[in-house]
Amino acid sequence: MPTSSSSSSSFSSAASSSGNRQADVFSRLASSDPEVKLKALREVKNQIIGNRTKKLSFLKLGAVPAIASALSDSECNSILVQSAAALGSFACGFEAGVQAVLDAGVFPLLLRLLTSSDEKVVDAGARSLRMIFQSNQAPKYDFLQEKNMKFLFSLLNSENENVSGLGASIIAHACGTTVQQQVLCDAGVLEKLVILLDGSLSQREACLESLATVLKNNPEAVSRFVGLEAGRYLSSVTELTKDRYPRTRLLSCLCLVVIYNTSPSYFLNMGTKSSLVTTLLELLNDHGQSGDDAALGLSSLIAEKEDLQKLAYEANAIKNIVDILKTGSELHPKRLQGLFLSLAELCSKLEDCRCSFLSLEMLDLLVNALRHKNADVRTAACICFRNAARSVKVAVLGALSNIVLDFSSPKSTFIEYGGIKQLIELSKSMDPNARCSALRALRNLMFLADNKRKELFYSEVKAQGFVSLISDPEPTVQEQALALLRNLVDGCINSIEFVFDEDGLILDTVGKQLRKSPQAHMAIQGMYVLTNVASGTELHKEAVMQQLFPQPQAESNNFMLKFLQSHESQLRSATVWTIINLISPSSPGAHDRHVKLRDEGIIPQLKNMVNDACLDVKIRIRTVLSQSMSFGDN
Repeated sequence: MPTSSSSSSSFSSAASSSGNRQADVFSRLASSDPEVKLKALREVKNQIIGNRTKKLSFLKLGAVPAIASALSDSECNSILVQSAAALGSFACGFEAGVQAVLDAGVFPLLLRLLTSSDEKVVDAGARSLRMIFQSNQAPKYDFLQEKNMKFLFSLLNSENENVSGLGASIIAHACGTTVQQQVLCDAGVLEKLVILLDGSLSQREACLESLATVLKNNPEAVSRFVGLEAGRYLSSVTELTKDRYPRTRLLSCLCLVVIYNTSPSYFLNMGTKSSLVTTLLELLNDHGQSGDDAALGLSSLIAEKEDLQKLAYEANAIKNIVDILKTGSELHPKRLQGLFLSLAELCSKLEDCRCSFLSLEMLDLLVNALRHKNADVRTAACICFRNAARSVKVAVLGALSNIVLDFSSPKSTFIEYGGIKQLIELSKSMDPNARCSALRALRNLMFLADNKRKELFYSEVKAQGFVSLISDPEPTVQEQALALLRNLVDGCINSIEFVFDEDGLILDTVGKQLRKSPQAHMAIQGMYVLTNVASGTELHKEAVMQQLFPQPQAESNNFMLKFLQSHESQLRSATVWTIINLISPSSPGAHDRHVKLRDEGIIPQLKNMVNDACLDVKIRIRTVLSQSMSFGDN
């Protein structure tokens, strides 16, 4: 096609033209004319800044050795500045560039620039060296050697911000052992570094990176740092998490993560923890290196810490991370690794996190990550998959629980294919989360169910099975079992009869659980069971009274009074509802039950609650007091 051919021809022409320009610039680097050479150096520097493709093109031409030659041979300060700047640009974020610069033997030449009397030359040399020290290929300094320590302190003591920043960068790069951390701390490095926190932007950022390196996994070093000027510098680092520059916010966060992981006792304030989590989550949206590093920082912060995982979950971390993964744009392997590790940590302990993660249709993204060319990404995805898969059954049960509550869904099909029986089997699982989810699904199945469905369910579970569920060692399982029973006995008289099977074994178990001063949420469900039973016949009401005030009386401990005095309005409301059903004036034994409730202090307690803070409770109490008046009670 003519159009395609024309486009291809234009592209080839443009590429050829670009290559010719680069070759022309390269040839001028060797010029004997200082002005021509200086202009060529500027052109190389300007072309390669932030452009990996052009860096690679110039590397293939041999530009780095040519620039190294200019740096070595020239005494012109302008050429020295531009040579150092160009070399630094090659090394910036480009490992092949770092290797080429080091292979050209320019490292000692750049160090020599630091002794120049020209401040611009010193700045250029220091900046270029800092670019090199961002790479793992940079030379390592042995701080145990006295000459190296003296050199380091000469940098840190410099009034030139790029030189002092270089000193901090060397520490961040070369300090890798506990012995080195100790030697640096004993030499007073911490005291030197913290001064940079009040310096320029580049000094602050270099300082934060260095502090994180010196403090990492070293409780003694952390203690020294926190103790400097009574915690002033810890506060300074914390304050920098609110800085306007994303990189500064990130580095201060990473420094705090190191301190927290090393010595958690310095982070007792929940507000500080929450702020740290929130800031890292915000930084995940940064499109540059800060976003890449923030992902790994977040995973490190929340690793094995359930309280921080809860904070991250409440801050919508899972959805934020999944949204980033679903953007479709190509993410840096480091960022992918950090994002999947963060998801893995969130799914490691909290069931809600696992269910939330699985509900966001992440399977395709996980499978793609397991095929990624980067081994670290594949490993992170494997860990994420393993942690999330702990809960596949529970997640399915959670989804099923919502489905069976939906009146538009075909419940009958689910029941027809043995769904109830399967849920009852899962309610006996060794996993408490599975038991809880199965009971929640059954609870929803029994909501406003007809008697046929209730009988089908009860024929499978029986009285002994219900007793086991209500007496489960896990409070959350007990709560769901009582909520299921509440729905089972709601409705017609026949439904109430289920709790009287085997001589009232289920009702007796409910009474025993309520007399044990249970957690409020469990007590609410238990009292609503009694409310529903008390709505039945005279026999049913008397059975409830027996649970409220068993013989001998000493066993009771009058738990109804405790419930009426509870801070939970739902528990107070459920208790008042039970009383309303017990003393309904149309019931023959209502007067005697009213007398009993009055003698036990229940009615007087209600009179003290006429102005209850909860409107629903207030209205129900007025109903009870109106009933009392029909029995001659003032």
